Amino acid sequence: MNTPLLRIQLRRGEDVVLARRRTRQIAEHFGFEGQDQVRLATVVSELARNAVQYAHGGWIQFELVTDGEPHLLIRVEDHGPGIPHLDEILDGRYQSSTGLGIGLIGARRLTDRFAIDTTPDQGTSVQVGKLLPPGRVPKPVSVAELTRTLAAVRADDSLDELEVRNQELVRALVTLAEQQAETERLNAELAETNRGVLALYAELDDRAADLARVSQLKSAFLSGITHELRTPLNSILNMTRILLGRMDGELTGEQDIQVNLIQKAAVTLTDMVADLLDLARIEAGKTEVRLVAFTVSDIFGALRGMCRPLLTSDAVALVFEMPDHEITLTTDEGKLSQILRNLVSNAIKFTEQGEIKVSATPGPEDTVVFAVTDTGIGIAAEDQVRIFEEFSQVDSPLQRNVRGTGLGLSLSRKLAGLLGGSLEVISAPGVGSTFVVCLPRVCRMPRVTPPTGMSAVTASGRTHG
Repeated sequence: MNTPLLRIQLRRGEDVVLARRRTRQIAEHFGFEGQDQVRLATVVSELARNAVQYAHGGWIQFELVTDGEPHLLIRVEDHGPGIPHLDEILDGRYQSSTGLGIGLIGARRLTDRFAIDTTPDQGTSVQVGKLLPPGRVPKPVSVAELTRTLAAVRADDSLDELEVRNQELVRALVTLAEQQAETERLNAELAETNRGVLALYAELDDRAADLARVSQLKSAFLSGITHELRTPLNSILNMTRILLGRMDGELTGEQDIQVNLIQKAAVTLTDMVADLLDLARIEAGKTEVRLVAFTVSDIFGALRGMCRPLLTSDAVALVFEMPDHEITLTTDEGKLSQILRNLVSNAIKFTEQGEIKVSATPGPEDTVVFAVTDTGIGIAAEDQVRIFEEFSQVDSPLQRNVRGTGLGLSLSRKLAGLLGGSLEVISAPGVGSTFVVCLPRVCRMPRVTPPTGMSAVTASGRTHG
C-alpha cells in the first residue's frame, strides 16, 4: 500500500532547497538517524537540481510504502530531453564537466531502492527508497498528522535551510579533519609495521636458507648411510638363506630359531633402510615418477599375490573388491603399489580378526579413490595426525608385539602427494580404520628441466618390482 505524503513542484532553485528541507523533516518523523537524514536530503536535492537544471522543471513526490518491507519512496520526474549515455553514467565511465551523473551514482549508493527510466524527448523518472528503521512503521494517524504539518509549513525558508546546510557542512569538515588525523596516525603505524615486516622477512629468508642447508645435509646423510647399510644387510640376509637352506649342513633346533630371528631382524632393517632412502629422495626432489597406463584389475592382481603371504591367521580375510566398471589410470604404478602395500601391511598388523577390504571407486573431478578398510583396533582422534609423522607410532597392546619403523604412513602420504593426490584416515577405537588414497586418474606432473643430478619426471613402460 502506498500512502502519498507530499508533492512539490520543481521550477527554480528555491524549490530544490524546499525539497531538501522537507526530505529531512519527513525522515526525522519516521525515525531515521541524523546521518541517514543528511544522506537522504542530499540525494533528493541532487535529483531535484538535475530536474531543474537539465529539464527546466518537474515535480517530486514522497510516499510511504507499507507492502513488504516498509520504506520511504521518493519519485522525481521531469518532461525534459532525457538522459543520454545512461549506462555509461551508472557504470561510472561517463566524464561530465557539469556534474551530470554524479547525483545518479550517489543516489544509487546511498539508498536501498533505486530505479530510473528515461526516454529521449519525453523525460526521466527516478525512484529511490529508504527502508524504515526497525520497528518504526508509523500508524495511519501519525501519517495523516505529518501530511497536515507539511502542508501547513511555509515554503519561504531558504535562509533557514542554508543555515542548516552550513551546520551540516561544518560537522562534516570536523569529521573529515578527525578522519584525516586518524588516517595519518594509521599511516605512521603502518609504516612502522612495514619496517618490522621487512625485518621479519629478512630473518625468515635467513631461516629458510638455514633450513634448506639442513634439509640438504639430512638428505645427503640419509642417502649415504642407507647405501652403506644395504651392503652388510644384504650379506646378512644371504648368509641366513644359506644357513636356513642347509647348504653347509644341518642346524640344531636352537640354531634354526636364532638364524630365523637374525633373518627377520635383517628384513626389518632392510625395509627401514629402503623407507629412509625413499624419504630422502622425495625431500631432495630426486624421486623419478614414471607415468604409465594400467587398470585397477592389474594392480589389484599384483597386490593380491604379494599381500596374501603376509596373513598369519585364518581369522582375517583379505578381500580385493573390484569396481563395477574397469578403471584405467595413468600414474606411477610402482609408487601406488608401494602405498597400498604399506596400508595393507599395517592393516594386517593391527587386525586380529575380521576383514581387510581393498577397493577402488571413481572420485570427483576425474579422480580415483582407493580405500583400505580393516576391522582392527582403530585409532583415536588425537593420534590420527601423529601417525603420519616420521618415526611416530601409537602405543597399543598390539603395537608392543608388532615391529615397525614408523615410516610407512609418512612415506605413503608423501608418495601420494608426489602423484598429485592425498592420503587421509577415518578411524575410531574398537571399530577399525579406513585409509583413503585419492589420486588424479591422469597424473599431470610438471614438465621442467631438472637441476644437475636430479631425475626428471618420465613416461615409460610399466614398472616392475
